[in-house]
Amino acid sequence: MTNPHDIIIRPVVSEQSMTQMAEKKYTFVVSKRANKTEIKKAIEKIFGVKVDKVNTINMIGKYKRMGANVGKRADWKKAVVKLTADSKEIEFFEGM
Repeated sequence: MTNPHDIIIRPVVSEQSMTQMAEKKYTFVVSKRANKTEIKKAIEKIFGVKVDKVNTINMIGKYKRMGANVGKRADWKKAVVKLTADSKEIEFFEGM
């Protein structure tokens, strides 16, 4: 089994992710190779919460231009984790 901190990279902090926190939905950037079961186990182990379901989205990096040069941002994977109704909140986000 891999380290859970290798699967969960960082939280996504945006307007949409902040409003979803009221419904116990938390958004994370996760490893591109991780599947839903691995993400669920990693979240439960790191934060000590119960996960109801996990939705994953493969995000395609945008193309960016600087004059004549064109570059591409890296592709990444996003996971939206819904906690069970009786689970405690993730304190990591509480100060925001």
